[in-house]
Amino acid sequence: MKRFLVVALSLMLLLVAGCGSEPEPQTKDAKLSKLTIGLMPDTDSIPFIIAAERGYFAEEGVEVELVPFKSAMERDAALQSGNLDGAVSDLLAVIFARSGGFSVHATSYTDGNYNLVAGGMAGISSAADLGGKEIAISRNTIIEYVTDEILTVNGMGEQDVSKVVIPQIPVRLEMLQSGNLAAAVLPEPMASVAVASGSRYITGSGDLGINPGVIVFTDSSIKDKGQSIRAMYRAYDKAVKYLNNTPRADYIDLVMEKSGFPAPARDALELRPYRPAGLPAEKDVEEAVRWVKSKDLAGDYRYDDLVSKLLSEAK
Repeated sequence: MKRFLVVALSLMLLLVAGCGSEPEPQTKDAKLSKLTIGLMPDTDSIPFIIAAERGYFAEEGVEVELVPFKSAMERDAALQSGNLDGAVSDLLAVIFARSGGFSVHATSYTDGNYNLVAGGMAGISSAADLGGKEIAISRNTIIEYVTDEILTVNGMGEQDVSKVVIPQIPVRLEMLQSGNLAAAVLPEPMASVAVASGSRYITGSGDLGINPGVIVFTDSSIKDKGQSIRAMYRAYDKAVKYLNNTPRADYIDLVMEKSGFPAPARDALELRPYRPAGLPAEKDVEEAVRWVKSKDLAGDYRYDDLVSKLLSEAK
């Protein structure tokens, strides 16, 4: 009888302990949730293309659907409607989303450049020649931010130029190439395509030392799909390593096929080394917030209001 009581008591203790324990954290071998990520026609999207086509996402056990967009407005609408978990984006889009009551956070920086190029016959050889000229932009985006920073550095304001709002990047490029615009601010490789077809490079975000490009995710995806996002970044870093250590000729055809870049980008595209994923610099966040506040487009935000630490927690 005593032996029976001891066994019964032991079983009861095991049951109590089991009921009170926390569930095991998801392991790498567990099924990860699918991610849907919006891409723009720029060089920031290339590591995602490489990660997908070389099987790095599959190696990390995460399914990632990549959805292309031609304008920031279309991308942001898809993100806010719940059709995307995340996107290649910028700090301005994060601020505007938060200001509009939509919860997103930047999870890492990106490495793309945004450049001012002038039409070959526009008579513009430096930023000082922009006075009174038309500049094609997309309103309240990283493109307008870079434009305003260029003007400020050169002692001008938006009243000194005529901003022409053309949201879709391919259309902006086409109108510049056709001579219907004096200048435009374009992401790479579209800026290089314009230069290759006769336009003139003037200056850009790299010259200004600003880097407002980021990858963003919705707060619900960060909360519910954190393991998948971490796996995505492991694959992203593999793609970065591949791009930085592989001859251009080995991947350019794949990039052209999957990116939607215009045909001239095949020869014009020159990739600078990519950085492994990391958190945006506080300086870049502060400057983006300053610009938004200066235009009375949104209130004040701190670094932690806009940037998730999910990536740093994963490394």
